[in-house]
Order: sequence, then C-alpha cells, then structure tokens
Amino acid sequence: MRQDPVRLSRRMLIGGAAGIATVPALAHRSVAANAVTKDRSRDVSAALLDQWAEAPGSHPLIPDISGAGYRLGSRPPRPKVVTRVTDHGARADGATDCAPAFNAALRAAGERGGGVVLVPRGTYRLASPVFVHGSGVVLRGAGRDATVLHFDRTLEDGYRPARQSNGNSRWSWTGGQVWFVAAERLARSEAEDFAGTEGWLLGDTFADIAPAARGQRTLLVSGTSGLRAGDMVMLECDNPPDASLLAHLAGDVPGALSYDWPRRAPQLVTGSGGQYVQYASLQWPVRIEAILGDRLVVLAQPLKYDLRPGWPARLRAIGPTVRDSGVEHLTIRNEPVAMTAHNKHPGSNGVCFQAVHDCWASDVRVENCDLGFGFTSAKSITLSRVVVGGRSAHHSFACRMQSHDNLVEDFQIEAFTVPVPSGAVHHGLNVEGLSSGNVWRRGRMAEGTFDTHRALPFENARTDITLVNNGRVGGSAASGPLFGARTAHWNVRITGGSPYAVTIADVAPCSVTLGIQGVGGTASGLPPDFTGDLQSLLAQQGSPPRVADLYAAQRDRPA
Repeated sequence: MRQDPVRLSRRMLIGGAAGIATVPALAHRSVAANAVTKDRSRDVSAALLDQWAEAPGSHPLIPDISGAGYRLGSRPPRPKVVTRVTDHGARADGATDCAPAFNAALRAAGERGGGVVLVPRGTYRLASPVFVHGSGVVLRGAGRDATVLHFDRTLEDGYRPARQSNGNSRWSWTGGQVWFVAAERLARSEAEDFAGTEGWLLGDTFADIAPAARGQRTLLVSGTSGLRAGDMVMLECDNPPDASLLAHLAGDVPGALSYDWPRRAPQLVTGSGGQYVQYASLQWPVRIEAILGDRLVVLAQPLKYDLRPGWPARLRAIGPTVRDSGVEHLTIRNEPVAMTAHNKHPGSNGVCFQAVHDCWASDVRVENCDLGFGFTSAKSITLSRVVVGGRSAHHSFACRMQSHDNLVEDFQIEAFTVPVPSGAVHHGLNVEGLSSGNVWRRGRMAEGTFDTHRALPFENARTDITLVNNGRVGGSAASGPLFGARTAHWNVRITGGSPYAVTIADVAPCSVTLGIQGVGGTASGLPPDFTGDLQSLLAQQGSPPRVADLYAAQRDRPA
C-alpha cells in the first residue's frame, strides 16, 4: 500500500500521533490505520476528504463520485400527466392482460414529447414486459403499496428466450419487466438474438482528443464544430493489445503491470481471441459543459483515467438513447416461481436501464425476482427508496457492461421469504465490466454482500450501509481482476460478523477500506489478483468515521 497518499503522512496513518493506535501492516504491505482516538482532529476520514477537495479528480486512492446520479446528482423533474393506462384499456381486474395497454400508453406519451403515464390504484396483470422507448416519459403509480404490476410470466415465457450455448440465461443478469431502452437498441439485440452487442449504438466521430491526465476537465480536441454545450457525448478510448490501459485502470501498481492479462482476462484484452466486443474500447458518456473556441472543450466531470498517446481517444455521438425518463411509486411483483440453479434464471426481473442516461426509479419495490434493478451500459441513473423483497434473488442490483456514474440511495434488500436454494447464489450489490463512478449509499441489506464481479470495475463506492453480509462474489474466470483502482468501502456496519468482500485492502489496488464496524478480522476472503504492494489503505477499523457518507461529503464541499 502507498505509504504517503498525497499529504496524509505515514506518521498520522500508522503511529506516532498521540491517541492513534495501530494495527499491524497486512501481508500485502498495505498501510493500516486504526483511528480509535479521542482527538477527532486526527480522524482519517476527515483528513482524506480534505486532501480530495484539493484536487477532486486526481486523488490516488479516493474516487470522485460527486457527480453520480441523474444529471450529476440533481433531483428528477415532475412532469405533468399526459395519459393514463386505463385510457388505453388497462383494467385492474386480475384477468385482463394489461401489457398491451401499458405499452400503448408509454408509446403515446413518447410521441407527445414526454409526460407522465399514470397507473391508478390497483393490481394489474401483465403477461409480457413493458418498454420505455421515449425520452421524458414517466411511468407513475399511486404509491408503492397502492399500485402493483403483477407479471405472471418470466421474460423467457412472456417475451423470448435468451440462452447462451452453455444453457445459461442472459435474463440472469440483464433485461427487465419494465425496460428502459431505445427502440433501435432493442431491435439490434433482437436481430442478434441477444448474442451480440449490449451497449451504445454510437454515431459519428466529432473530434479526436489530445493526451490528457486524470482529473482534467479541459481537453484539447481536433475541432469543435459538431459539439454543443449541454450535449451528452461518448468519450471513447482504444483498449490496445498490450493491456497498458487495463493496467492503468488497476492503478499502475507493479502487480498490474506484471499481470498475465491475455491468459487471465481474455474477455478484456484486444487480440486475445476471447474479448467481448463491448470491451474493445473504454466508453464513458460525459456531458460537454462548455466550448472554448475551435480547439478546447470543458467536460462536466473530470477524467477518471489518463488519455495517453498509445490509447487514441475521440468524442462520438451517443447514438439512439432514452433520457429524462423514470418509473415511480409502484410495486413490480413477479409470479413467485421457484428460483433456479445459478445462471439458469428465466427472467423474473424488475427494472432494467440499457444504453440510456439521466433516468430514474423512485419509490419502487420489486418482489420475487431473479434480477431486481439492472444497469447495462447505463449512465447517470438514480435509484432512490427502492426495495427488493420476496423470494431469493440472483442479483438484487447489477451494474455491468461499462455502466457509469449511477447512484443507488436509501435502498433496502429485505430478508428473503424463501431462502437461496442449493445450487443457486445471491450476490447483492454487483458492479463489473469496466464500470466506474457508481455509488450505493444509505442502504440496509438483510441479504447479499458487496459483489465486485470481475472485469475490472474501478472508481466505485459503497458508503453508509448496514448489512448482514451473507452473499457471494461471482464473475467469470475469463474476466480478469475483481477490482480496478479507487474502490471505496466507507462507513459500513456488518451485523453478521464476517468481513468477506467488504474489507478489501488485501485485494483492491489503490483503494480505501475505512470505518468497517462489527468484524474482528480484516481479510477479504477473496483470491488476490495482483502480487506486490497494492498501495491501498485500511483505516479506522471498528470505528465509525466522522465523515459518515463519502458521497454526501464530496457534494457538500464548496466548488
């Protein structure tokens, strides 16, 4: 672990300062600090936040998560009602298949330029999924306990199968009974039988980008004629065969530089023969804040990684998408069919956001699900006051395929009414697949763990969460490392006694494990990917930090 992160001295971290007791350095040489102290000025969390504030986008250990969520953390709008599902034939009678009426109402709202589709009080039977293809469209119930959408068929039965050659079902980790996706994106997936691309359908290249450093917001580009302030664009960076970009996303620690990327992570590595098409380039949607003449643009967020000469980068059109749409104040209830073996799930799912940006789900409960809430190539989504309950789930929350800057807050995973059966797995809070900037905060988890699911997710945070900690980490062995750089587990209360997958200073490079309470040990229980010094920090073990919520603290700092 790094001995001097920025200007937080080794003396403050591991001894010498009055009142700070130390714990032994771990075998991976991580610096450990136990700030059990009467002198609150020595609180490590406050010192780290002070450092971060000096250069928010370039701290060596802490991610800049201040821009996570809908429109950089703004409150979603409250558009007016433009139609009701009952106007299109929906009936809360338990017999009528209301899916056609819901889809017609959502389509009508989109054709009118957006607005609320109101779902009055009652329980509505739906035999197939509903799709939000229009921007500015909101599906709104009368309350989580008042409006119930009862899906009596899985995605496999009510929509179509999506099986891999090995028999695994893609509905185990993507797709929703309420599905936010552009019509063009869905049509492409259907034409490929869901076996091809999952991400953005990118358009023209606007400009090439000169090399730049992590933390920069002002970029030198080849031209600005096709760009406008306020537009969301794709910053795309080539992923070269030498895996140098991947090593950089892992913090450039010695173990990442010597890691056998082609053999251990073929799904990520260009030229390996096993790369997923989605990983041929690193793709980060970002809004243009300003244009300064004909060669300079200012981004709304700082770069999360360097742009180096060997990794050509460009700004491209985002392609067909959905934005400013949401679902709120209702329950999605799947027919309680038994949970299947791992990865064979037929799609008793909840809400999925795929290749869309600046959307939300608020006050939504999902019951009896395989996947509760899913992000697939999603950007700047806010989930607030969401609940997963009923029988055991596979993924309560999944964040995959280069999903960035999403926010899940005030969430709950309830105790399952039917436990996880033999041969199945519940994960919990999943993040994977080069996803970054995602935040889970102020949550309660009676089930699951902090599931970092391989394929090098980086710059993500889980903060101010209480959990039993009884889930399992997953991920394909061909997907490479569990963690990239700057993962933060910050102020976490464990009631079940196990530090598994939560205390991660022994496996996550250039990361922070701070204020983990309720456990005696510090070992993650996860297999290490990288050898040598990980340059990670373990601090205030067993003690609640003064900075309780990393996301809130970053947002409260003056610009």
